[in-house]
Amino acid sequence: VELLAGVPSVIYGFFGLLVVRPFIAEATGSLGFGLATVWIILAIMIVPTIATLTEDALGSLPLGIREASYAMGATRWQTISRVLLPAAKFGIIDAVILGMGRAIGETMAVLMLAGNATVITKGIFQPVSTLTSMIVLDMPYASGDHRTALFGMAIILFAISMFFVALVRFVSSRAEKVG
Repeated sequence: VELLAGVPSVIYGFFGLLVVRPFIAEATGSLGFGLATVWIILAIMIVPTIATLTEDALGSLPLGIREASYAMGATRWQTISRVLLPAAKFGIIDAVILGMGRAIGETMAVLMLAGNATVITKGIFQPVSTLTSMIVLDMPYASGDHRTALFGMAIILFAISMFFVALVRFVSSRAEKVG
């Protein structure tokens, strides 16, 4: 799982282009580019990050709470569901938020799979353009108001990223107060 977390996003995009896009195209009768394809690849990309951070959160719990649960007669699944997961809840929430932050800032895989159509789409199976792909594609030749608009889009992405960082810090500070 940790190895998958380190795979470059362009590899995920290439996998999506060769495997997921044709499957979506055949299943829906579309070209296969669009939000559905992007969502599938982004989900595959962030799961290793979330899993690794969740494993760290669960691994940081003291061994005594497991032993105490078993000593009270709890089964393995009762210990996991009623003791370990609630105790690691804030770490797991942090992992999910950080994974979502990675998905929000993703450029290469999204650029390869979204279709980059600058129109308002009629569904999730139609080509679409995202903030990150518009910035990457248009910045080399943009000037004047177009360049200003691209910087505005970058500020929006920055604000979204800062929101996720603030959310992680809020959850972490709340966990310290509770714990």
